[in-house]
Formats: sequence, C-alpha cells, structure tokens
Amino acid sequence: MATTGVIDKNTSEYKRMTESPVFGLVLRLSVPTTFSMLITSIYNLADTYFVSTLGNAATGAVGVVYSIQSIIQAVGYGFGMGAQSLISRRLGERKKEEANLYATSGFVASFLVGLLLMVLGLIDLPFLMHLFGATDTALPFACDYGFWILLGAPVFCSSFVLNNILRAEGKASLSMIGLCSGGILNIGLDALLIFKLQMGVAGAAIATMISQIVSFLILLLFFVLKKSIVEINPFRTSRRIGDYLSIFRVGLPTVFRQSLGSVATTLLNIAVRPHGDVAQSAVSIANKIYMLLRSMLIGVGQGFQPVAGYNFGAKRYDRVKKAFNSAIFLGTLYGVFVGVILFFWSEQILGIFRPGDWKAIDIGGEMLRYLSLSLPVLGYSTFVNQLYQSLGFVFPATFLASCRQGIFFIPMILLLPAWIGLTGILLAQALSDLLTFGISIPFHIRMFKRHIPPAASPAPTLSTS
Repeated sequence: MATTGVIDKNTSEYKRMTESPVFGLVLRLSVPTTFSMLITSIYNLADTYFVSTLGNAATGAVGVVYSIQSIIQAVGYGFGMGAQSLISRRLGERKKEEANLYATSGFVASFLVGLLLMVLGLIDLPFLMHLFGATDTALPFACDYGFWILLGAPVFCSSFVLNNILRAEGKASLSMIGLCSGGILNIGLDALLIFKLQMGVAGAAIATMISQIVSFLILLLFFVLKKSIVEINPFRTSRRIGDYLSIFRVGLPTVFRQSLGSVATTLLNIAVRPHGDVAQSAVSIANKIYMLLRSMLIGVGQGFQPVAGYNFGAKRYDRVKKAFNSAIFLGTLYGVFVGVILFFWSEQILGIFRPGDWKAIDIGGEMLRYLSLSLPVLGYSTFVNQLYQSLGFVFPATFLASCRQGIFFIPMILLLPAWIGLTGILLAQALSDLLTFGISIPFHIRMFKRHIPPAASPAPTLSTS
C-alpha cells in the first residue's frame, strides 16, 4: 500500500506539472517563491534598518559583510539550482531514483563546502573585512557581524539546497513555509537582541544565524516527514565524482551570478570608500532596497523554472514556451509598476532608513532613481538566463549570469567614478542592467529557434510500473 501511495503521489504531481493550465501553474508556483524571496530580502533590510540606528559606520559594515554572504549564497544557490534543474528534468522523465541521488548529493556537498568557507573565513577576519571594503571606522562592526554570519555558513548553504529541491518538484508552498518562518523570526530577534539586550551589530548577525537554523530545521522536517516526493538519505550519497560535477556544472551560472555579486558589492564599497561613511551607508541602503525589488522578479523566475524543466524533460515544448512567456508578462508588469514608484518616491524611501540625514538621502535617492529606469526590463534578462539554466544549457547561462555584475558592471565601476565621480558610482548598476537586457535578446531568439521545437511533442504515457 505504501508503494502504491508513493506512485499515486508521483503520478498526481507529474500530471499537475505537465497538464494543468500553464499560466495558472506558473502563477501558483510564483506566489510562494516570490513571497519567500520577499521575506528573505525584508529580513536583510530589517538588519539594515535596525543597524542603521547605530550610525553610518555600522550601516556600512552590514553592506561590507553582504559580500561574504553573497559568496555563501553562491555556494548554496549553486548546488541548489544545479540540483533543482537536474531533479525537475529527471522527474519529468520519470526517473525518481536519479532525482533522489542528485538531491542527497547536492545537500551533503553544500554542507561540507559551507563548513570549509566558515573555517577559511574565520582564520583572519579583520584582514578579510578590510579586503572587502570596510573603512577603519566600520571595521570593528564588520568583524562583529561577519563572525556570526560565517559561523552559520554550513547551515546557510544546505538550506538553499533543501529549498530548491522542494521547488524543483513543484512544492513551492513548503519552501515558503520554511523560509518565511525564519524570516519573521529574524525580524523579531533583531529588535530583541539589538535594543533590548544591547548586543549591537553582533545581535543582528546572531538573529540572522538563529533564524537560518530554524528555517533549515523546518525544511529538513518536510523531508523527514516524507512531505516531499524526492528523498534525502545521507547514507546513499553518490560516490561518483561525475554526479557532483553535473550538479556543479548546471549550477555554475548561479555560482557566477552570486560570486560576481560579491565582487560587485566589494568594488562598489571600495569605490565609495573615499567619499566617507555617509556615502557608503547611503549606497549600501539603496543597494539593499534594489535587491529587495529584484528578489521579487527572481521569485517569479523560480516559479516558472520547475515548470519549464519538468515539461522539457517530458518533451512538452509548447508548455516550456508558455511558461517563459507567462513569466515575462508578470515580470514586466511588476517592473513597470515598481519602477514608477521608485522613481518618484526614492528620497522618501531612503528617509525611512536615515531620517534627517539629508546627505545620505540625496545620494541614495539619486542611485534609486537611476535603478528605477532599468527595472521594467530587469525581469526579461533574468528570465532568459533562468530559462537556459533550468533546461541545462550551462555555457550560455553562465555567460548571461556573468553580464549584469561582471562583464558590464566591473568596467563601469572602475571607469565611471574616474570620469564623473560619485555620480558614476550611482549609475554603474543601472547601466549594466540595461546592457544585460540588450545582450539577452539574441539569446532569447536563439533558444526558441534552435533548442525548442515549434510544435508540441506528445507527453509520454503515464505508467504506474
């Protein structure tokens, strides 16, 4: 009976992912993933908000440590997105045992690499924080915050994998519960540890670490209780190096995207450092706000990716196209709406974090206005990249992932400040995003001309054997 129940559950999920109306399916999967990304970004912003009450140096320190967090996220998301792409396509091909193997191997590998990052990061923390752009006044705060973030690195990394495994099989609502529980807890703990217990910047970092551990335990519980189709069994971790290389290879675009995000944030901090703590604080806050808004688009993309992967594996190519087009529609609509709000109310938004600090508000507000101009097209370039990755086209996906904060941003942040000063720093990301949009168009055309047949192929006959 137990076996029949598992087969029934697998068949039901397969039918849902390959037969239910595409737009509604993408929307249903996008809502929990978007909400999860929103909550994650909100508690990052909550850290910034609560820490901002401690002064500009402390606020700038949080922006510096974000570079470290980006590296941790690069590992977690790299293994997670690699496993997600492979799992969704294997489930579409009705190869559940292979999906289980990729899930377990990605989970174990991410934990071990996170452990390595923790050890390497804590060897000489002050040197590391200064290397990532901390000013002399921000350095003590950066060390206090960075210590606890690094201590939680193994859990942070493996949580991303658990989260993406659930999304791969269409269980986005379960991943939302795990992430949102930790995020809400983080906000409450920030207030308690920073103000009530007077723990300062370290309190914000401890709150983040505790909330991530809670999210990890909740996500892990779903697998223990067999709420997931895919199973994780550490005793059945793959011993074939090729399986890990497959996960890493497919996750490579995410590793590049997140790692270059860390490089970009570091170069941004270094570029703005000569302008003082006020400018570094303003840029850090504006960057966090923009990441919050972009995270919503990533959430939409994470909703369409399992639909695309499942149906690509099932050879339902018409549904892959519909999933992509649905994401484009939702992302563009959101980008235009939020871009207008950001353009006209940028100073008011900055003022929430630095009330009365008019210099910081002017600098951050100017940066947000520039960024608002690229928001309407940010979804398109994001989804083209995610489509290539979800279908396993590693090299074009890696190239596209490298454009926004690497190929275009790095020259911008190195050259523009020398030409037009602080304005160049504030313009760099917006210009990079617009250039990434332009380069994504021919990749979109190529994908649908060369890799996805124009007509639908029939879905394979369902089997209970």
